[in-house]
Amino acid sequence: MTKKAIGFSVVFISLIMAVPLSAQGPGTGKNGQSPDTLVADEIGHVTYIREEEKLARDVYLTLYRLYQAPIFGNISESEQRHMDAVKRLIDKYGMEDPVDDDAVGEFTNPEFAELYLNLVEKGEKSYCGALQVGIGIEVLDIEDIENALNDVVARDVNRVFTNLLNGSYNHLNAFTSQYQANSCE
Repeated sequence: MTKKAIGFSVVFISLIMAVPLSAQGPGTGKNGQSPDTLVADEIGHVTYIREEEKLARDVYLTLYRLYQAPIFGNISESEQRHMDAVKRLIDKYGMEDPVDDDAVGEFTNPEFAELYLNLVEKGEKSYCGALQVGIGIEVLDIEDIENALNDVVARDVNRVFTNLLNGSYNHLNAFTSQYQANSCE
């Protein structure tokens, strides 16, 4: 190598080393985050949303058993798919799954356990009340997922959460339509 080529190589390597990791192209995230890791906020959101999706599924399964209304059966199946999508993220990133017990009404987070009981109690009062519960759950899901998306850098987490968000909007529309069709207002 000539002195000029060696000098160019040293300058080039120095420039590359000076570029922050976050600017080194696809696959890196905020603060130089590796594509194989998540930051603490992302981990918190993934585990929280996993259990929140379980809350929705469990409430809808319980209300389906009570009313045998297809809307609760169909949307509970969709919520199971949401749970499965988030579980794949948990497995990929080696996180601890907050869903220790998949039994209906069992939660790691005591707030979800209490919320489950309150929502089921409200939904048991009437079919219109059950539809209101569905609307409320979907509004909560939308708010929490939108909040999480503000912190999510990882592309796969962003993609899963965006799909969950779209699903929640669809569920909200379905519950709202049923609420109106049943003259619940």
